[in-house]
Amino acid sequence: MKNRYFLSQPHQPFFVLAFINAIVSMFIFSLLLKGIVDSPILTANYHAYSLIFLTFTPAFLAFLFTTFPRFTGTLPVEKVVYVTILVPFTIGSIFFIFGALGSSFLVATGMIFTLIGHLLAINILRKIYKASVMPDNHDVFWILVSMAIGGVAHLLFVIGYFSDSLYITALSAQIAIYLYLFLVAFSVAQRMVPFFSNKMINRKDDFIRNVALLLVGHIVLNMIKLNLSFLTDFALMYIIAKELLDWELPYPNPNPMLWILHIALFWIPVAFLFSGLTSIIAIFSKANFMFLDIHVLVLGFVFTILIGFGTRVTLGHSANRIEADRWTTILFYATQVVVVTRMIVSFIFAFGWNFIFWFDLTVTIWLVLLGIWAVRFFPILIFGKKIEK
Repeated sequence: MKNRYFLSQPHQPFFVLAFINAIVSMFIFSLLLKGIVDSPILTANYHAYSLIFLTFTPAFLAFLFTTFPRFTGTLPVEKVVYVTILVPFTIGSIFFIFGALGSSFLVATGMIFTLIGHLLAINILRKIYKASVMPDNHDVFWILVSMAIGGVAHLLFVIGYFSDSLYITALSAQIAIYLYLFLVAFSVAQRMVPFFSNKMINRKDDFIRNVALLLVGHIVLNMIKLNLSFLTDFALMYIIAKELLDWELPYPNPNPMLWILHIALFWIPVAFLFSGLTSIIAIFSKANFMFLDIHVLVLGFVFTILIGFGTRVTLGHSANRIEADRWTTILFYATQVVVVTRMIVSFIFAFGWNFIFWFDLTVTIWLVLLGIWAVRFFPILIFGKKIEK
């Protein structure tokens, strides 16, 4: 009998694709970094592309195709629409990942398919936003803007690959990390986390705009001269930390479904603090912190909140109770272990010590964490399984 449940809601296939890509791409990245496998694409570029556009982007679409119509008061995204988006993402993921093992043609083909899917998805979100008749769509506007910026970053990455331009791919990665991954996740978080926490907050219309402008400054300064971005980092740390404290979220919170979201938010000012400090140290000492700031932001905030939101959506849209059992709570703790071990990797690398053990440990925890999440939640996403208490 055919499984008709798997494609019945948009979050299901996109979450499954995102987590499979996260597991496979990180495993291959570890092989590339150790020199076990040769690749037609630079290891750093493979790592950035596979996580930004093959992992986080499908995960974003899983959430946004589900919630964007609710945010805008429009009809749900039709099955034929999100399946049409899913197809090029799936084909692109397969081609790119297999191509990284030895075929530049497959890498390029995979990028093109994924880019097409990405641009089509942005257009769907644009149409949903345009059809909205609800007032006060400030948050929704910034979600759409940051998703569109992600499409631009994706296009730049493809151009950089075809033109063999390290400058363009570096610019693409900077834009994708700060104005796409972070801005999408934070725009959603500032709307949903207070709501889940039963806190009414007064969101300032100019707050996200000011953050976006400072992020643009961060990127421009970094492209002018590496590590010059400390000039904006401390300002970002201050205004975001002040905003989060103004929300007065009930932290510490005994509910794992809430504290995982709160912890994710608190990593943001920590990330920009590290960004400013390590940039200043690097300028005067030439120390290389191996992208510590980026990993604290992406793993500490984006990845952590994605696990929290992904778990919540998976449970809530399958008629399961939205609560964290023992295994789910362990997974939430494991996300923080991934962040801390990756930070240790950066500090060890900066001191010039052998970081391989800690790198292997980080990758292993990542793979085990996502593997357990998949074992636990794929049956829900694919078959609609009910969790037994």
